[in-house]
Amino acid sequence: MKGRVIKSTGSWYTVKTETTSIQARLRGKFKQDELKLTNPIAVGDYVLLEKESGQATSVITNILPRENYIIRKSTRKAHHSHIIASNIDQAFLMITLRNPRTSLGFIDRFLVSTESFRIPATILVNKMDEKYKEKDLEYLQDIKEIYGPLGYPVIEISALKGGKLKEQFFPLLKNKTTLLSGHSGVGKSTLLNQLIPEAQQATKEISKFSAKGVHTTTFAEMFELEEEGYLIDTPGIKEFGILDIEDQELSHYFVEMRQYLGQCKYNNCRHINEPGCMVLQKVEEGYIHPYRYDSYVNILFEEESHK
Repeated sequence: MKGRVIKSTGSWYTVKTETTSIQARLRGKFKQDELKLTNPIAVGDYVLLEKESGQATSVITNILPRENYIIRKSTRKAHHSHIIASNIDQAFLMITLRNPRTSLGFIDRFLVSTESFRIPATILVNKMDEKYKEKDLEYLQDIKEIYGPLGYPVIEISALKGGKLKEQFFPLLKNKTTLLSGHSGVGKSTLLNQLIPEAQQATKEISKFSAKGVHTTTFAEMFELEEEGYLIDTPGIKEFGILDIEDQELSHYFVEMRQYLGQCKYNNCRHINEPGCMVLQKVEEGYIHPYRYDSYVNILFEEESHK
């Protein structure tokens, strides 16, 4: 029997088949240490099941090949990774300008992960109903100027106010599996409750002590939309550590650099200080935003320090 994992609680999984939803557990042969994953099965996975004799539950006997996935370094276990979700059509990264403020570095690391599988990504700027200082609005303008021209839509929303969110989002979500990600406290669960009221995800106020989000979503879960499609809600991410990547590979995940790759003097160019580097030339000419280039360098050196 084939099904798709729609919820993970660590030891048990809710799997949707053609006719029903089943509680299933993992057969012991899938060991996390062998796979170097903190979660060998992720929401979005297609799996094969066998009914347990005399039980209403099933056993997952196999994980079918993934078309893609969003993965990050585990924050709890060294040299392990955590799959956020798999087999997705697009990703929505929800950010906020303040309380909590989403850094450009976090955005870039998330986009590197989506670009590794060419997964389309959209940036949702939430809490636009709040009163912001001039520096916050300048930060918003920076986000628009950096990411909009790269093909990442930047959409301003107010999830708490609701309004016409369904009319705005359902055409974007129809017939797609969409990942919703971001820091804790940016309003992911609030948006989900507006789009899918029956989801009833818990929400909490921002911590006044730390000005950071409070985790309300404990496990990833996939919800079915009214007009066909799925939305995956995920636990808030404090940091987005990307996986080890080769020096020459990282530039492929910065969309503005791709068209210039292969035009450098040296085939193994890292685009740092090599003579005849086309990427460096385009940075100087203004075709590549200096911030994005600095972000590329920071990620490159960060990865090298972990090797």
